[in-house]
This record gives sequence, structure tokens and C-alpha cells, in this order.
Amino acid sequence: MVERISDLFHRRPAMRVYAGQCPTHGSVDMSEIEQLDGSMLARGCKRCAWEALHMAPRGSEAEVQAQAQRKAERATNALITAGITPRFAGCTFDSYRADTVQQQKALAECRGYAEQFRENYRAGRPLILTGNVGTGKTHLATAIVRTVVADGAGALIIPAGDIIAIARASMVPASGYTDRDVVMHLGGLDLLVIDEVGAQKGSEYELGLLHSVVDKRYQAVLPTILVSNLDTAGLTKFIGERAIDRLRQGGGKAVGFTWSSMRAVA
Repeated sequence: MVERISDLFHRRPAMRVYAGQCPTHGSVDMSEIEQLDGSMLARGCKRCAWEALHMAPRGSEAEVQAQAQRKAERATNALITAGITPRFAGCTFDSYRADTVQQQKALAECRGYAEQFRENYRAGRPLILTGNVGTGKTHLATAIVRTVVADGAGALIIPAGDIIAIARASMVPASGYTDRDVVMHLGGLDLLVIDEVGAQKGSEYELGLLHSVVDKRYQAVLPTILVSNLDTAGLTKFIGERAIDRLRQGGGKAVGFTWSSMRAVA
């Protein structure tokens, strides 16, 4: 059951196996694996890679390259599993455009949250990013996820609509899981970033589900980040004062993105 729920939320990188020719081992199965930007990277001969890792002298060029390749592959896999899509593959703190004082403040708040994540994790400290469309909220939320995943934490960034769709699909006969399983899984992640909160219809079921996820994480003292195009007042009206109160506790902050959309800026 846990594996089933995990597979619904955490996409694994695509991989393609094909017949290839190795100068050392002759005809072998080779493979290529998906990268964060959606491209595919050839992995070469599996036997050569295994021999470089386990038989080559420690510190040799072959062993160092093989270790570096394995480390890079694991890092990429972790980011894809955390929900970072090709659209946001290049989103880091350094790539965020911060020309104004407000933008620089938002960048500093999000960077600081990521860099102090161990402390924020222990405190279960939440973060709310609210404001106008196209102002870089998802960019900075993705940068936070990248940072904490690189530090070994388990994280997921996911649109609220996807959470609701997966939960609703549990009502299909023989789905193999319930919406309670959805809440339990999301409630146990080191960091959960819920994007596009407020873009839904706001039905009683949707609001109840999102509140259950927030409350489960609150009870477990785990940090949650909400990203919304609504302002703080609108978000409070959408998910309820009780859920917002949960997110305010433990020193939680709200960062406002009040400037115009940056998407049309060259």
C-alpha cells in the first residue's frame, strides 16, 4: 500500500534500454535515463560502469568518473522524485531575478528558510508564499526543495489540484488506496510544498482534504509551504482560519509577492 501511494506522488525518472556495442564487452544492453530538463542521458555499458566502481583501483580516473556519474544520477533522481518538472529545472536561488527591494527581500527570506532548514524542520516551521501571478513564487519554492533535497531531506512540491485529483481517484473501485492513505503519506514527508492553492473550485471536499493534510503535518510538527496567487486574506478565506492558524504557529512567515508579473520581462 505504501509503495502504491508513493508511486502516485513521486515520479521515477524514465529509462530506456537498448542494444549497444561496447569496445570491451561486445554486444550489451545499454540504457539512457531522464534528466531534470526532460532530456535523456546515455549511461554507457553497464558492465564497464560496474567494473569501474568495484574493480578499478581506488582513486583511479575510471573509479572517480564512475563515482561522479553515480552521484550525479542519484541527485537528479532525487529532484525528479521530489516533483521538480522540466519547466522548473533551472530554478535556483541564483537564477531568480531580484531587481527591486521587495524581490530581494523575498529571495532572502526563501534562501534563509532553505539554508536553515534543519532548524525549521525541528520546529515544524511553515512558510506561505502569496501574491500575484508570474512573480516567481514557484521558482523560489522549487529552489527551496532543491536545497533541502541536496541536504538529504525528503521533499515534494506538488500542485494542490494534483493532490485533490489523486485523492478523488481513490473513490474508483479497486483503486487500492483511500484518501486517508493520501493524507497519511503527505503527512509524513520531511517537507511538503503545496503549489497553486486557491486555483481549485473550493468545494467542501477539497477544502477538507487540504485542511486534513495541513493538520496532519501540524500534529507531526513537520514544515509545510503553501504557494498561492491569493493574498493572505484570500488564502485565509479559501482554506479557513484554523488552517492558517496552524501555519502561523512555530514562527511561520508569510512572504508577499506584490509586484507585477515577471514573465513578460526579457
